[in-house]
Amino acid sequence: MLETTQTTQTVNLNELSTVELAQALAARLAIHEKDWHRLKANRSARACEQAAAALVFLLKKQPEEALPRLNQAAGWLDRSISAPPCPTHGK
Repeated sequence: MLETTQTTQTVNLNELSTVELAQALAARLAIHEKDWHRLKANRSARACEQAAAALVFLLKKQPEEALPRLNQAAGWLDRSISAPPCPTHGK
């Protein structure tokens, strides 16, 4: 039986909906502010973040929101996009 720990309680993954699982994955893969500078140009991390977000939108039947995120994920993987410079540096 697969289980995951959330704070102090254990949740059986079978009790979660597919959307809830996708949201948990998206939250886990999101690049948080404290990690932004370290991961902003990490192609794998950025592609995972965007693909997971796209999956959430697909499962919520919002393909118009999923498609740009899938395109962003592909852009990170095929190197057609890059991280913009940090707006707080170089001024």
